[in-house]
Amino acid sequence: MKILFVSMDSVHAARWIENLKDTNYELYWFDVLGKGRLETLDSVHQFTGWNKRKRPHIKGEYFLSKKAPSLYQNIVPYLEVTANEALEKIILEIQPDIVHSFEMQSCSYPILKTMLKYPKVKWLYSCWGNDLFYYMNFKEHKSKIIDVLKRVDFIHTDCERDFFLAENLGFKGLNLGVIPGGTGYKIEKLKEFRYPIEGRKIILVKGYQNIFGRSLNVIKALENLKEEIKNFEVIIFGAHQPVVDYISEKKISFKVFNRHELKHDELLDLMGKSLIYIGNNVSDGMPNTLLEAVIMGAFPIQSNPGGATAEIIQHGANGFLIENPEDVSAIQSLIISVAANFDLLKNAQELNYNIAELRLDYNFNKNKVIELYQKISD
Repeated sequence: MKILFVSMDSVHAARWIENLKDTNYELYWFDVLGKGRLETLDSVHQFTGWNKRKRPHIKGEYFLSKKAPSLYQNIVPYLEVTANEALEKIILEIQPDIVHSFEMQSCSYPILKTMLKYPKVKWLYSCWGNDLFYYMNFKEHKSKIIDVLKRVDFIHTDCERDFFLAENLGFKGLNLGVIPGGTGYKIEKLKEFRYPIEGRKIILVKGYQNIFGRSLNVIKALENLKEEIKNFEVIIFGAHQPVVDYISEKKISFKVFNRHELKHDELLDLMGKSLIYIGNNVSDGMPNTLLEAVIMGAFPIQSNPGGATAEIIQHGANGFLIENPEDVSAIQSLIISVAANFDLLKNAQELNYNIAELRLDYNFNKNKVIELYQKISD
C-alpha cells in the first residue's frame, strides 16, 4: 500500500510517520507549504522544491495578497505552481492508495481541487487543534471546511469533540477514532525524568499569547499571588513576544524561554521537575503539552474549550479545568486551591500516571496507527 502524507514540517507529523517504520507500506511525503525537507525516516520519499514561479513577480502582488486574499488566490495559478498542480503530478506518478493530510487550513484546503478530480484515491484527514472548533465560526472558512469534509473518506481526531463537529458539518465517511496528535510517548524511558513530588518546586506555564493563547491572564494571576507562591519558581516556556515584553516591563522575577529556546526533550525534562503545569487558551483540541504534563506528573490546570480537555481531566481529581480563559481571578483561585494541597497533588499524579500507561503509551498508540491504515485497506 502506498501512503502519501501531506503536511507541514511538523514534529507531530514526523512522530506519526515513525510509527510505520517496521511496516511494508511505501511512504511518501508532500511538502505542501514548500518549506523544505521533513526530518523523518530515510525510507520516506519526499516531494519538495515544487513551488516555482511561472512568471516573474509583478509589482503590487504582495500588496494584493494582503489586502484582497480571495482575489489573489484566483490569480495565483497564473503566477506560480500551486499545491493542487504539484499534487496532481505526484498522484499520476506514484498512484497512491491513500492521501493522508494532517490539519485542515494549510494542508487540506490547498489540495481539495485535485482530490475532487481523483475521487477514487482514498483521503484520510487528521483533525488537530483548532481545525474545526475555531475556524467553523467564520463564514468563508466554514464553507471550505464543509467542502473538504464532503470529499474526505476517513477521519481521525485528537479528541472526541471534533468528530461530532465534523459530523455536524456534513462528514459522512468513516471515523477511525481518537489518537493524540503526536501519537504516543515512550513512557518507560521518560520515567527516569520524573522527579519525586516532594522535591518539585516549579510552576510551569505555556507562554502562548496570540489569537488562541491567553497566557498573560495566567501570568497576571500569578503576579497577584506573590506571597502564596513565594516558595515556587515560575517558569514560562514557548513565550510569544507580548509575554516576554510584559514580564520585562513589569520586572517580574519569572524565568522565560521564548518560542524556540527549548527542545522537546528539554521541555519534557522540565515537566518532570514541575509541580503544577498551566495552559490557557480560548481554542484548542487536545493539547499535546497537557498530555505531557499528565505523563510527567505535573498537576495540570488547563482551559477547556468546547469540552475537549474534560475528556482527559476530571476537575478536582486529576487536574483543574479553566472554564473562562479570560477570568484572571478564577485562574488565581485555582492556583491557590492546589498550591498547598499536597494530598490533591499526590492523588492527581497517581491518577495521571495510570492514564498515561493506559492511553498515552507509545506502543499502544503505534498499534492504533497501524490498525488505522489496515482498516482503510480492507
